[in-house]
Amino acid sequence: MMKMLNTRRALLIACMLFMIKVSDGQSKPVNRIIITNPLKTDRPNELIVLKRADIEKKTGAIAAGKYVILKKATGMPLVVQYDDINGDNKWDEVAFLYSFKPGEQIQLQAVISDAPATIKAMVRAHVRHMRKNSDNTFGPALDKDTMPVNAQPTDFSKQALPPYLTEGPAWENDKVGFRLYFDVRNGNDIWGKTTTAMVMDEVGVDAAKNYHKQADWGMDILKVGASLGAGALAMRVPLQNGKDTLVRLGGKNIGRVTYEKIADGPVRAMFKMTYANWKVADNLPAVTVTEVISIWGGAYFYENKVTVTNAPPGSKLVTGIVNLHSKQSHEATTGAYKALYTYDVQSENNDKLGMAVIMPAKQVVAMGVTPNANTDVQNTYTVAGNIKNNQPMVYRFYAGWEQSDNRFTTEEGFRKFLINEMMNWSKPLSR
Repeated sequence: MMKMLNTRRALLIACMLFMIKVSDGQSKPVNRIIITNPLKTDRPNELIVLKRADIEKKTGAIAAGKYVILKKATGMPLVVQYDDINGDNKWDEVAFLYSFKPGEQIQLQAVISDAPATIKAMVRAHVRHMRKNSDNTFGPALDKDTMPVNAQPTDFSKQALPPYLTEGPAWENDKVGFRLYFDVRNGNDIWGKTTTAMVMDEVGVDAAKNYHKQADWGMDILKVGASLGAGALAMRVPLQNGKDTLVRLGGKNIGRVTYEKIADGPVRAMFKMTYANWKVADNLPAVTVTEVISIWGGAYFYENKVTVTNAPPGSKLVTGIVNLHSKQSHEATTGAYKALYTYDVQSENNDKLGMAVIMPAKQVVAMGVTPNANTDVQNTYTVAGNIKNNQPMVYRFYAGWEQSDNRFTTEEGFRKFLINEMMNWSKPLSR
């Protein structure tokens, strides 16, 4: 009898232990997000973007006004950014930066919260667009703005300050900065930076401080002229006479141009440019082009996603690099990406600067060079890409100034850097 009781007790204890194990297994959080670096190399400052819908698959529905905190295995929350991409006043994406070791895998716990985690975050990306006030001050930064039709470049011989701070939208991170001319030129320029601080709200405010001369933060390092500068856009259109023409996104035939801020740090900055009713040729229907430009901490590039509606049959979207001070262009292919780049003593500081356009190889149609006279776009090494109506073409424009990073003091260093960038882009982080 005692033996039977002991046996029953043992069975009962075993069943209880089994139930506890099953219960423990079921109670373990399912809100784990696992991210892996598939490469056997370091990947510093990788931007990771998680969509709200994908997070909700782990956490369940996230109510309006609620946030998600991402915690490392140590319990420490990450610095994340909540971005409303579609403008419905509800965040759609969570963005953060993480530096991966070779082959590293991280596990994050997603926790729903009433407020973001309280973390003092360094701002690593910023975008701004400011109009000039009547008293020659600037600001506040605008969320949206429309360019006057046929807006002309500022004549600095007649006025000290332009109608917009540094002549249009500027975007930067802790490595480099860029700007766009908010007028018919529609060119892109480069700010070489020697500081990690965000400086674009102050550069150009005082006309007595020439940003074409080196300061403690850096300087404007590019001469753009009639080129596409640092990755601006044009369209190659087949004409009835059998010839092609390269038309700048801008000029007298541009229609309504709008700027709209999407996100502004601390992790990444994004904005949208919309060019409506662009008459690329008199006998062709108007075209609409949308650029979504983004930059994030630790990167020496900006990324542009370009969508074209009503493109003429056979037309190609073209971007490029100014060649006013470079002797030749170079090409490189790694994985699924192609690069067109230059490296020379070509900065406005008369020192070394590398510039590059990297694009998915399947999008690239041709690489070439423009004439240097008697054409709308001049002095440019070009990359032409196929246009698919309402499907974005994506590219990244790189600026490697030798004063920003020692890797850019030689052409070989810049090339190796680009090869590594293409490899990382070809091998995305797995989730």
